[in-house]
Amino acid sequence: MEGIINSQKEFFKTNETQSISFRITILKKLKQVLQQNEKLLSDAIYLDFNKSEFETYLTEFGFLYIEIDEAVKKLKKWSAKKSVASSLINFPSKNYIVPEPLGVTLIISAWNYPYQLALAPAIASLAAGNTVVIKPSEVAIHSSNALKKIISENFNTTILAVVEGGIEETSQLIHSKFDKIFFTGSTQVGKIVYQAAAENLIPVTLELGGKSPAILTEDCHLKRSIQRLVWGKFLNVGQTCVAPDYVMVHQSLKKEFLKGIEEEIKLRKYSVENQNFTKIVSVKHTQRLVNLLKNQEVIFGGNYHIENRDFEPTLVLNPSWESAIMQEEIFGPILPILFYDNFNDAIQLIKAKEKPLAAYLFTENSKYKAQFLNEFSFGGGCINEVIMHLVNGNFGFGGVGSSGIGTYHGYEGFKTFSHFKSIMEKPTFFEIPLRYSAYSANKLIWIKRFVNWSKYF
Repeated sequence: MEGIINSQKEFFKTNETQSISFRITILKKLKQVLQQNEKLLSDAIYLDFNKSEFETYLTEFGFLYIEIDEAVKKLKKWSAKKSVASSLINFPSKNYIVPEPLGVTLIISAWNYPYQLALAPAIASLAAGNTVVIKPSEVAIHSSNALKKIISENFNTTILAVVEGGIEETSQLIHSKFDKIFFTGSTQVGKIVYQAAAENLIPVTLELGGKSPAILTEDCHLKRSIQRLVWGKFLNVGQTCVAPDYVMVHQSLKKEFLKGIEEEIKLRKYSVENQNFTKIVSVKHTQRLVNLLKNQEVIFGGNYHIENRDFEPTLVLNPSWESAIMQEEIFGPILPILFYDNFNDAIQLIKAKEKPLAAYLFTENSKYKAQFLNEFSFGGGCINEVIMHLVNGNFGFGGVGSSGIGTYHGYEGFKTFSHFKSIMEKPTFFEIPLRYSAYSANKLIWIKRFVNWSKYF
């Protein structure tokens, strides 16, 4: 492990990664390797999750190909020196900002999207000119093994490496002297990573989670809202960090909503009898979901098989805000449903909780939209949609408060893995002597004038 880190440090010192053409070559090669090994990687995900080829492509490969293509297309622009305005007090001068790579970076990824969450930040880091060590989650073991295999067979460890293992290996890595740590996972583990990084003053990006709400107002397009809500909730059988964690529905829609959501779940064949229905990642995680259902009113679904890791879509009616199911991030196919009478009251209830990674509002009312955006803090989200804000490479993706620190995707990812040097370049043919001693009352007058005049420039 230390050997890999040291070899990457030495390689970075050669300045080879400073070359834009080198970075583009690496990114194109990564895409080629992924395309050539889609079946191997898909088979591994199937062993871990029973996930269909379609869903794997949609949420893993397709997403990564878009990220790579975007970086390759725009890397020269992202990496270019950017001129900024000068100040009067520094006249004459040229002023510009130069992005530079940070160095050797560590990416600790989560198990729920084992390739996307490992490689999307890696793409950003490589595009910025860094070397990368990936520590995939040991929970999705087959996917981790497959990722290790294709990376080790196609890339020199001096530029891109995968280190497998559990808690011990992760602990060793986070206490090593990287130039950047990027972590995706739970808030609890994120705090541990943050503390370890602080010992060495390592900058950290944390992509965490939280209780992401969805709100349906009385004027929403109910059929479309239910359709999109169900898709977002049960994608990857709920094992998505930005999945709607619970839904608040206006009281006037209660009967129609409950009927409509059951019909939509059945229509889309979200059922353990469906051979393409995704499984929970482990027996342990399945048992945790079972525990969340204790003392809850299950109105639909609720069946499971712990050893097979099967858990069918489940609707829970009016859980207490103090119950475990409303305190913990669910990360599974359980949807708590609550009803409200007044939109402001609903917003205030949500605001009383920690800031979530995502939030979703279904409405046609401009006043509700404004209140949702202006009064409620969350990482990112959608109006009349769920999850799909992740697909826009022009958006940064990240949390706020306990749901995360920092952003990535597209240019935001490039910035996350870069340092931006501020440079002032001055000619030598001209000099204003005011700043040099000996100081005088007359010089002070002129300095004050310059400071005052600077606001007009």
